[in-house]
Amino acid sequence: MTQPPAFEDLLALVQDRSAALRSSVAGSPDLDVRVPSCPDWSLRDLVEHLIEVHRFWAGAVAAGPSEKPPTVAPASDTLSADLLARSAAATQELIAALRAAGPAAGCWTWWGDSGVPTTSGAVARHQVQEAAVHAFDAQLATGTPQPIPAVVALDGIAEFIGVSHGTAGPWPHEPTRIGLHAAEGESWLIDLTESGAHLIDGQHETDADVHGSASNLLLALHGRLPLDNLRSEGDRATLENLLSWPDLD
Repeated sequence: MTQPPAFEDLLALVQDRSAALRSSVAGSPDLDVRVPSCPDWSLRDLVEHLIEVHRFWAGAVAAGPSEKPPTVAPASDTLSADLLARSAAATQELIAALRAAGPAAGCWTWWGDSGVPTTSGAVARHQVQEAAVHAFDAQLATGTPQPIPAVVALDGIAEFIGVSHGTAGPWPHEPTRIGLHAAEGESWLIDLTESGAHLIDGQHETDADVHGSASNLLLALHGRLPLDNLRSEGDRATLENLLSWPDLD
């Protein structure tokens, strides 16, 4: 299994995917159009969400190790600055905090029980995925959906298994083993039991497998695409259970 991108590459990818979101929004004549993959949100809400996320994690990284999440003061430019300009500033605030801390600095995260490091490097890795999936949301809302770049999606699948599955608790169904297979050549085998989700190495029999591009696999894990967008083998109900777990709401 490939290693995550280097820290500076992660920072560049946060920049790139955040800019992709803003580019899509900038091309829309209506910021109040609904986002199909986040139906409670408009495009405006989506951008505001990413602004809040970037400022929150900039605060968490800058605060260093802590048992509590940071309290982030409201931005001073909320009323005076253009929405997309505020988004670009929030992205820069996050990048600056991450770069100042370096990849090994400890900080508060919500995934402390997952086994994934609670470091600024792990925050950078997670924020690549946050920006990438929401860029897809924005593109979907504006009628211009694009695949998530392979370098982002391949690492995103492993990151999702580590963080989202790793904090989901016991698997609520019969124990099973599922294979995820990306067209780009990577595979992930997941054991799902009452002790949670665990990646395993090597060749093993599975109960179900799903195949597709890394982008489609990642978007399916995030609830953005249905199983029908992938090629499945084995027990379909098991795969549907995987894609509805954990509850990301």
